[in-house]
Amino acid sequence: MIKVPDPEVYRAAAALLHQGEVVAFPTETVYGLGADATNDRAAARIFETKGRPSFNPLIVHFEDLAAADQEVDVNSRAEALAEAFWPGPLTLVLPRRPESRISLLCSAGLPTLAVRVPRHEIGQNLLRTAQRPLAAPSANASGKISPTSAAHVAASLGNRVPMILDGGDCEVGLESTVVDLSGVQPVVLRPGGITREQLEAVLGPIAEAGADSDIKSPGMLTSHYAPALPIRLNAREVGQSEALLAFGPNPIEGAAVTKNLSPDGDLGEAAARLFGLLHLLDKETVEAIAVMPLPEVGLGIAINDRLRRAAAPRAHTKER
Repeated sequence: MIKVPDPEVYRAAAALLHQGEVVAFPTETVYGLGADATNDRAAARIFETKGRPSFNPLIVHFEDLAAADQEVDVNSRAEALAEAFWPGPLTLVLPRRPESRISLLCSAGLPTLAVRVPRHEIGQNLLRTAQRPLAAPSANASGKISPTSAAHVAASLGNRVPMILDGGDCEVGLESTVVDLSGVQPVVLRPGGITREQLEAVLGPIAEAGADSDIKSPGMLTSHYAPALPIRLNAREVGQSEALLAFGPNPIEGAAVTKNLSPDGDLGEAAARLFGLLHLLDKETVEAIAVMPLPEVGLGIAINDRLRRAAAPRAHTKER
């Protein structure tokens, strides 16, 4: 049920959350599938609704830094990043406090929690009305394309979600950057809307997660964000049986259908449009989606990360 938020709708959404149900809502990154993070059964409902592997942790959303500080050990590095980027598209992995109320399911058995303060007005209003921290992974079937509109949520999860709060298209369009601050060295676990350059301007040098790193946050699975159609990366030519996801002013000719992430070559525009265009192309009657190269700089790092995971080997089952 898609609803445009007003005070009555917020109260109804909060009532569902208090009952252990899930509610989908927009953030500046993508739409989240929210549930009461202090309720084990509610957290389990997220896994059930998404078909999500139980070892994949959930990001917990808070109204502000003070609320997060009640559940995790906010160190000086976290305070610095929070001051610079919260509320906003940045998730911090921090040690759980022994007295934390957050369901252990959200940690997936780890001694850490992934926490974030969203910037979107609807997300903030929902957190204030519910008076609960909300566990909220992306509101789509596990491993599939992330939703950047209420319609995407409805198409992916249907009647498994009793309420979807409609906030229009997401501003950033990519999931949050995730930084692990639980160890000696800060580590980027997932690139996203905040770039490495922005992070290092605050903290100094930051490491990247290795291929064998523990899964401490969402988005670290090899195959993720995947459409049903196969994806072919770094395309220099395209076949008549393929759809083309183009970038820049000179798209390759010859595709059955073409969608351009940004005709002007703007990486911010490309990030915001990525998942929406993948949703559109995945509905086409073609054999595959070919993707033109994108620069591996700034937001391009996060975009290419999502595309590589979407293109990772898996069983393709395109149903029409």
